Amino acid sequence: MPPETVEVRRSSRRRRTVSAYRDGDKTIVLLPAWLSGEDADEWVSRMLDRLAAKEQRRRPTDEALLERARELAARYLDGEPDPVSVRWVDNQQHRWGSCTPENGTIRISTRLKGLPEWVINYVIIHELVHLIVPSHGARFWALVEQYPKAERARGFLEGFSAAAHTAPEEC
Repeated sequence: MPPETVEVRRSSRRRRTVSAYRDGDKTIVLLPAWLSGEDADEWVSRMLDRLAAKEQRRRPTDEALLERARELAARYLDGEPDPVSVRWVDNQQHRWGSCTPENGTIRISTRLKGLPEWVINYVIIHELVHLIVPSHGARFWALVEQYPKAERARGFLEGFSAAAHTAPEEC
């Protein structure tokens, strides 16, 4: 993996706060102009650590995804689907998730990384329901709608796709 690109922006208007965010493949760190070089280096390091920790919390491990799927199945689907595995995958460019009902496996696109938990939960629920009903018929949608934020999450994902200038995607 190549070294991280960090852009430090100093501002005389910024008095006390330090912040950082990701912009594509680089990290922008915003600092007050008065900080010394040594203090600035320390703050950059600290902010990179904070961003990495935040991103790790937002992208659980495969084991945590499986546990989350089982909790969602118990809460919204009477525990009926029992997935064998739920894992992150990098090779889904046109779907948010997919599953194989024959062997009980679910794959979640890493493009969801960093999105709100309730949106990721919706994609997991959608795939869990496919373990019960493989098609997108009336029974399928009735089960998906048991998740209270299903409609809201679908709208979020449609908007997210539109903002990225891509066609709306399916699970």
